[in-house]
Order: sequence, then C-alpha cells, then structure tokens
Amino acid sequence: MRSDIEWTRVEHMLKALGAELTEGRGSRVRLSLNGVRAVFHRPHPRREMDKGSVRSLKEFLMRSGVI
Repeated sequence: MRSDIEWTRVEHMLKALGAELTEGRGSRVRLSLNGVRAVFHRPHPRREMDKGSVRSLKEFLMRSGVI
C-alpha cells in the first residue's frame, strides 16, 4: 500500500467528490460524504499520509460508495 500520498491532494479529491470537511481540535479533520462520517488526522510534520491512514481513507471511500 502506498504511503506517499499528500494530504492536501486528498482534501482536494474529497471536496471534488462533494465531501464536507470541517476542522476539529488540533490536526483533526471531520469528513462527511454520502451520509458517512469519519475523523482523520492531518499528517505532521510530514505532508504524506502513513499506510494506516491510507487504509482508513480507502475504507471510508468504500463505505461512502465512491469505490
């Protein structure tokens, strides 16, 4: 599984899909897409997501009916 995906690219993709992104505390970002909600953490200090976050994003997109 890739782990070199930049978080800003993910945010742009989610917005293009119609997801609602709201800021949480610290690095948390709340997502809502097609009635499915999730919370992710912006990666830091690096800009790239780790493998666990990529896996969670894939599961979120599957539950949302995107893939």
